[in-house]
Amino acid sequence: MRQGRFKITAIGVTVLVAVLALGLSARALDQAAAKTDMVTAPRFEVDPMWPKPLPNNWVIGQAIGLTVDARDHIWMVHRVDSLTVNEVGQQQNPPVAECCKAAPPVLEFDAEGNLLRSWGGPGQGYEWPNSNHGLFVDHKGIVWMGGNVGTDRQILKFTQDGKFVAQFGKAGQEISSNDTQNFGRPAKIFVDAKENEAYIADGYGNKRVIVIDGDTGAYKRHWGAYGNKPDDKDPGLLAGGYNPDAPLIKQFRSPVHCADMSVDGLVYVCDRPNDRLQVFTREGKFIKEKVIAPRTLGDGSIWDVAFSKDPQQKYMYIADGKNERIYVLLRDTLEVLTTFGDGGRQPGQFFAVHSIATDSKGNIYTTETYHGRRLQKFVYKGIGQVPRDQGVVWPKK
Repeated sequence: MRQGRFKITAIGVTVLVAVLALGLSARALDQAAAKTDMVTAPRFEVDPMWPKPLPNNWVIGQAIGLTVDARDHIWMVHRVDSLTVNEVGQQQNPPVAECCKAAPPVLEFDAEGNLLRSWGGPGQGYEWPNSNHGLFVDHKGIVWMGGNVGTDRQILKFTQDGKFVAQFGKAGQEISSNDTQNFGRPAKIFVDAKENEAYIADGYGNKRVIVIDGDTGAYKRHWGAYGNKPDDKDPGLLAGGYNPDAPLIKQFRSPVHCADMSVDGLVYVCDRPNDRLQVFTREGKFIKEKVIAPRTLGDGSIWDVAFSKDPQQKYMYIADGKNERIYVLLRDTLEVLTTFGDGGRQPGQFFAVHSIATDSKGNIYTTETYHGRRLQKFVYKGIGQVPRDQGVVWPKK
């Protein structure tokens, strides 16, 4: 009898040892997998104290455009009329509260987050957009702006003090992706300093990239997806109905959300609802594409792009306002190395991250639209080992 008990106990011990061994092995494998799932990439930490509070009880609405100028000043534009009565009680007639008021549409900050200048809105001699969209400060210090709803067909130019310079296109014209005089609710502008040409992501009505002279606005060229001539004949298909299991269509969907140029003259185009980034030469010759998060429906995954500040721009960054993250890619291969961010309203999280830009030190800035209504800064911390999915990049103690 004792012998039988001993055998059962021995068997139990053996099983226990085996289970423990398996558990330790599994843990070792998990730890090894975690270590091998690290990648070398740029590292960032959110600065939860940036920017500094706005003066005058000002608040911002949907933050819809972002750019960094040659002095590392950060410019943004927001939609004043997206603010609700509850948010701007002070400016009601009569006031219903002691706070708050809408900030002017265009705001300029220094690298420390101090507000430097503010201006914008309807005025003499130009047609202010129904809905601001996109902002760019060019090599001459001129501020460019588009607009993306209703009758918006125009691009505006201002000095940095808000003085009107020029308008290209006229509001209210018919939309056509092959119009050489007007735009179709243009989303974003990039000005190539070398050739003094403006690349317009055109946009929310049209489905193309159009290039104009930076001074006169004279038409230069335009193209659609894969360098094809844009086709507006089937707006039902092109404007919606994205199916992640179907072959990619040969035209852009609306909106064509960005057209930004790298230092080597490649043009990166955000085909937002198709979840794809397409790359072209200056002349519109298609080179390659990258599909990211292809099962993203609705708003799509490719909202805006920016580049690292090393001389070769080895890395690029993509803002995804639907999945609430930033992708870090190798620019030459378009391989996604890592992501950071998460959905939420705390620093380092996003709600509809819309625009992205970098300063000369490699810091990243983002804006958020819809109910995000925010500007954030992510401090560059050098190249190092990071997880493939970083989540919120909170400052380390």
